[in-house]
Amino acid sequence: MNTLADRAELIELISHYADIADLKEFTTLPGRVFTDVLTLDFESVTGMPVMTVPLNDYVEALRASFAPFKATHHAITGHVVEIDGDTAKIHAHVRAEHWLPDGLAAAAWLVVGFYDNEAVRTPDGWRLNRVKLTAIHQENQPALADAAPAR
Repeated sequence: MNTLADRAELIELISHYADIADLKEFTTLPGRVFTDVLTLDFESVTGMPVMTVPLNDYVEALRASFAPFKATHHAITGHVVEIDGDTAKIHAHVRAEHWLPDGLAAAAWLVVGFYDNEAVRTPDGWRLNRVKLTAIHQENQPALADAAPAR
């Protein structure tokens, strides 16, 4: 094991995680980022309890969650990586901005906080098996049910 190479791979993994939403790349990237089953904790943003879900279910939830936005940008910085054999913890700062189509919101929804994620080494490389977002500040959170595009 090479700690520097592992650290670089884990930081890149977090960058790919951001790209899923920002590039709306819900096809190939999720399999390169997550384990087949993962634990999610977005309670500080959504109020939903911590849950463990199959990857395919999470991908569909991501697709639906980000559908209303014309653009998003997740800046994830200040990575602190702790590696213990085949497991790792990644703490990072996040500033995420979400823009709805014109006329649906006066300003971007801003979420500022921290990720405390966990990853495991797999035969295909590091994969996130736990994602936790702790929001410490939000502005302009939209009523997303009202912002969803008509079907």
